[in-house]
Amino acid sequence: MPAPKKTGRRSLLVTSATLLSLSATAPAALAAPAPSTSPTPTPPATMSALGGARLGQPGTQVNLAPGVPVLPKDLTARSWIVTDAESGAVLAAHNAHWRLPPASTLKMLFADTVLPRFPRDTTHKVVPSDLAGMGTGSSVVGIKEGSTYSVHDLWLGVFLRSGNDAVHVLSAMNGGVQQTVKDMQDHADELQALDTHVVTPDGYDEKGQVSSAYDLTLFARSGLQKKDFREYCSTVRAKFGTGEIQNTNRLLSGDTDVPVYQGIAGVKNGNTTNAGATFTGVAERSGRVLLVTVMNPEKHEHNEVYKETAKLFDWGFQAAGKVSPVGELVPPKSALPSPAPSASAGAAGSGAKSLTGAAAGSGRGAGTAAAIAGGLVVLLAGAVFLINRRWPLPDLMRRRNR
Repeated sequence: MPAPKKTGRRSLLVTSATLLSLSATAPAALAAPAPSTSPTPTPPATMSALGGARLGQPGTQVNLAPGVPVLPKDLTARSWIVTDAESGAVLAAHNAHWRLPPASTLKMLFADTVLPRFPRDTTHKVVPSDLAGMGTGSSVVGIKEGSTYSVHDLWLGVFLRSGNDAVHVLSAMNGGVQQTVKDMQDHADELQALDTHVVTPDGYDEKGQVSSAYDLTLFARSGLQKKDFREYCSTVRAKFGTGEIQNTNRLLSGDTDVPVYQGIAGVKNGNTTNAGATFTGVAERSGRVLLVTVMNPEKHEHNEVYKETAKLFDWGFQAAGKVSPVGELVPPKSALPSPAPSASAGAAGSGAKSLTGAAAGSGRGAGTAAAIAGGLVVLLAGAVFLINRRWPLPDLMRRRNR
């Protein structure tokens, strides 16, 4: 399939996405090993079992059965995972919790953390200190000192060209690099992305900076709940300054040896000396939305990370509905049900007690009671989700492929 014509952002038919709900009640997380200072070709014997015990085991995890297609035989990535983006089911995985350098896929966490803080039409004049501290050889979009940029343009620079200069300007607006790193780590912890240790906001190689295929998928899934995130990560080409930039995600923009993937709509790629090539993608076919993350293919052919991702997407769409999951994506901490009130707390207020009793009788539980008592619509949505067991990705991929 040829690369798309210069039509700007691919069409995304989206609906309002203001509610987050959990994918399932999360099991207790096992402590992950301390971050390693450099990658090794062998996964650790003990990894986090968050999302399911099999996800903590080294090697490939999949439930093959009659009617389930076999996995591609020529996968070389150190780590990968295939998940249903809506239900959170992990269809198959390979070293899913292996803590590896993430490269620019960490920008998904940066965007999910910082993007909601500034309206897109906010402008900022760049000063020299904004660009201080960028790593040698960083990917850049071409931010110039003394020039003024809109937040919208800065995010295009982050998503399309993986511009570390755009990341540093947005970080400066957010209170500085160190504050942004702290904010990102706090958000990762909220998402239960416990394999992730943030050192830089842009994913540049630094000692101790690690994530995992599992965590990168959590970042993508959370980010895709946000309309602007979906818009930026699906944009193929855009004007920037006096020129035009093109998305370096080859499954979205195409290349000589990689066609545009049918149904693709983002998310983010990365490549550094220490991390190798990394990528998280999201795609839809026939109403099913999948997320695939691939980290560091050992086969160093051109665009290999995209080729292996496409193979895993193909397998996932064939296997979905046939294969039994090997784990799940856990919900954010804030989406977990609140602990049941103690007897003494329940006796403290008869009004609250009657509300919780009515909610329990309706089958919606304490979440609905809290929503009624506190007027919190988000908690109401969480209670509804306890029945539906789905995370609504708001018509994310209803799109045309060119």
